[in-house]
Amino acid sequence: MAGQKMLKFTAVDREMPEKRPPNLRKQDFGEIYAEFATAKAAEQASRCSQCGVPYCQSHCPLHNNIPDWLRLTAEGRLEEAYEISQATNTFPEICGRICPQDRLCEGNCVIEQSGHGTVTIGSVEKYVTDTAFEEGWVKPIRPTAERSESVGIIGAGPGGLAAADMLRRQGVQVTVYDRYDRGGGLLTYGIPGFKLEKDVVMKRMAQLEDGGVQFVLNCNVGEDLSFDAIRGKHDAVLIATGVYKTRDLPDSDAEGIVNAIDFLTVSNRQSFGDVVPEFDSGELNAAGKRVVVIGGGDTAMDCVRTSIRQGAESVKCLYRRDRANMPGSQREVQNAEEEGVEFVWLASPDGFEGEPVSGVKVQKMRLGAPDATGRQAPEVIEGADYVEPADLVIKALGFSPEDLPTLWGTEGLEVTRWGTVKAEFGTGATSLEGVYAAGDIVRGASLVVWAIRDGRDTATAILDYLNEAAAVAAE
Repeated sequence: MAGQKMLKFTAVDREMPEKRPPNLRKQDFGEIYAEFATAKAAEQASRCSQCGVPYCQSHCPLHNNIPDWLRLTAEGRLEEAYEISQATNTFPEICGRICPQDRLCEGNCVIEQSGHGTVTIGSVEKYVTDTAFEEGWVKPIRPTAERSESVGIIGAGPGGLAAADMLRRQGVQVTVYDRYDRGGGLLTYGIPGFKLEKDVVMKRMAQLEDGGVQFVLNCNVGEDLSFDAIRGKHDAVLIATGVYKTRDLPDSDAEGIVNAIDFLTVSNRQSFGDVVPEFDSGELNAAGKRVVVIGGGDTAMDCVRTSIRQGAESVKCLYRRDRANMPGSQREVQNAEEEGVEFVWLASPDGFEGEPVSGVKVQKMRLGAPDATGRQAPEVIEGADYVEPADLVIKALGFSPEDLPTLWGTEGLEVTRWGTVKAEFGTGATSLEGVYAAGDIVRGASLVVWAIRDGRDTATAILDYLNEAAAVAAE
């Protein structure tokens, strides 16, 4: 049966779900891709070659069993497909939407390498999990037995929530502390709705709360509650704060020059229906403005596409390398161009004009000789400077870790020279007894799927730690 259902990549072309036209989608923050119909999902899943060495699986940070749930989808066995999908991934409906599949599973698909076009893995994953929610196949968290031990998790982003889910299913008492008024971290406030509609995240938050996870929100550790107090309340602690400190540019404090995370957070709050003075005043609102976004990663893509939806007069993205060397998803670049964003390649900021800002001083660049890694370093072209007019400049240069030992007044928490928390590979154990760390605060700014992987791995290590402690206490 599997042979009849699969291996159709030579007869069936690759198709993505239908994409809403740019003139319609840029008027709102709804997701831009429609859902697969059942027949179309089965058809696209049937293109999988069921190869002997599934590179899609090995290049997925979670090592999801992709070939098996594609086969089950092709056979119409969607509930089984969901069970296999969620066995290794806490949030498949989120990864299906926001993972850069072109750089991970789909980019390493065997039939992509043979020229037939990759299987649309992400879209099928999204379809399977959305169907599971609609059909009631997503089981509530109901531990078979409760445990007395408790774990405190600092940070309600994907890493912290993945760990909370796994620990709670084992009966551990879990409390999650977060600085924001809603859980989800960057899933909620950093990623725009056109990539990840917020009800998707809120469904998982509701599932965790219903399953007994306690959330302490609007809680700034180090201010509202000390780190030592959290350690004192719990048998183990997981640090999963992510990295929120924006990499900056010199002399960039004029009015109208803002950080990407502030801009995106305000936009997402406004989409929730919150009263947001910074949006209403125009401070963090692109409407009617000439917007320049500096950076080339996915956060920059989020900013340019958000600016379009807010009604900017024009939106330009400055990046110091060329298109081929851009770190952001090529799919996102294409979406942005379709929506009216202009990319200015080989362009680097060299200062600003005006107060409030009226322009960005731009140095034109060229790519020099490759370095030891093969990447070409940008070099300034002398005499090719110019000023790019701007009423709003958004800095999307990446994120660095906050200085947690200082912020929290904590002695003994070791950090690396980059400021990330020093943690043991595979377990997340830190220099403090019973304290673990996972996600971006350990590996630096990275992908949501890696945070989920780290959260799951660290939850396993914490369970081992609690079991060992319980065994010693029982002796």
